[in-house]
Amino acid sequence: MKRRRLLRHLLDHGCVFAREGSDHTVVSNPANGRKTAVPRHREIDTYLARRICTQLGVPPPPER
Repeated sequence: MKRRRLLRHLLDHGCVFAREGSDHTVVSNPANGRKTAVPRHREIDTYLARRICTQLGVPPPPER
């Protein structure tokens, strides 16, 4: 899955960018206070994308 598509999915479900690191973008969900890091790779593995969504408490992205 493309990184841009994953970030759009997270933003659509109420997540916000907490900060930018050198290798990761930290995203937080203000609804439940959870945070996680999203790596700066052009492609993100489907398993990792689902795991990031689980850590933030949002539904997994749709399969395309």
